[in-house]
Amino acid sequence: MRIHVVDHPLVAHKLTTLRDRRTDSATFRRLADELVTLLAYEATRDVRTEQVDIDTPVTTTTGVKLSYPRPLVVPILRAGVGMLDGMIRLLPSAEVGFIGMVRDEETLTASTYANRLPADLSGRQVYVVDPMLATGGTLVAAIRELIGRGADDVTAVVLLAAPEGVETMERELAGAPVTVVAAAVDERLNENGYIVPGLGDAGDRLYGTSG
Repeated sequence: MRIHVVDHPLVAHKLTTLRDRRTDSATFRRLADELVTLLAYEATRDVRTEQVDIDTPVTTTTGVKLSYPRPLVVPILRAGVGMLDGMIRLLPSAEVGFIGMVRDEETLTASTYANRLPADLSGRQVYVVDPMLATGGTLVAAIRELIGRGADDVTAVVLLAAPEGVETMERELAGAPVTVVAAAVDERLNENGYIVPGLGDAGDRLYGTSG
């Protein structure tokens, strides 16, 4: 597994505002969307393309276009939906699937409650989006589902990661074709499985609701 932390002053600036507890939900949603677009730029550096011949107003030339099958963007419900527009902005022709997962707050294990994915992902590049890589259980379960359906190149795009979550993914997905793109890797998890210093519950802060 590869992990890429995006080192850019605009990323750091937007992330700082997202961390601030005074940032309201509307501002949080806007900045998260902008930040995801920056992360998506890095995450799609290896998106598959093919050459195409075109006519410009002056002459003919060769360019590139996205290859088939098109990439698949998979937000993990519910908080991952807040990252979808930022990804689709750069990949407007991508298809979209959904995985609904919930974490048991006592055991910190994730379980699936919804799944809207193509049955066959053979040869597909998949971008799975979720704001927080905390314990790693949710992303591991989601990525195993994607690989089980034939995905051969999975990139997880997250706002924040914890070292414990990174270690879990490296252990549980050893040898799998997985890359993690993050704005930052924070210090640690606390006793409740939250990232420290983190930014709180991303879903609650995106939508202004609890649960």
